Amino acid sequence: MILSGKEIKRKLGAEITIDPFDDKLLNPNSYNLRLHNELLVYEADQILDMKHANKTYKVIIPDEGFILKPGELYLGRTLEYTKTDKYVPMLEGRSSIGRLGLFVHITAGFGDVGFNGYWTLEMYCIRPIKIYPYVQICQIYYHSITGEYECYHSGKYQNNQGIQASLLYKDFE
Repeated sequence: MILSGKEIKRKLGAEITIDPFDDKLLNPNSYNLRLHNELLVYEADQILDMKHANKTYKVIIPDEGFILKPGELYLGRTLEYTKTDKYVPMLEGRSSIGRLGLFVHITAGFGDVGFNGYWTLEMYCIRPIKIYPYVQICQIYYHSITGEYECYHSGKYQNNQGIQASLLYKDFE
């Protein structure tokens, strides 16, 4: 079952954390999350290597916008910090964003019960697109879970404080 927007709001502070929270971003069965003003970009012309940390540089999205280029992967993050130990959080791009040809996650739209942190967005565009800081970029929704489970408490991405490039190389250590 997916929680309704009203149920998401009712669970705030107890079973769900969305910080900061704004009633205007609540939908019938989801909550819109905003894009922070920072991006990470992998350095050009490097072969991304799963076994090693890959070099990135930071871009600050100015108020007047920043143009994303096709063929480039941009890592962003949500402005909001989320947490839940009871529900499965899921992330999807907003339809208005998708209709402009911007993917906000390539594969990582699924969260584990117990994930706490900011969501890293794997942004990729079909055509050049101008983005702006703090735009409502995606939406989070929550599934109930049945059966016994263990919360995700530790891991490479738990309790993150910002954008995280791939930490897959730690699996090889």
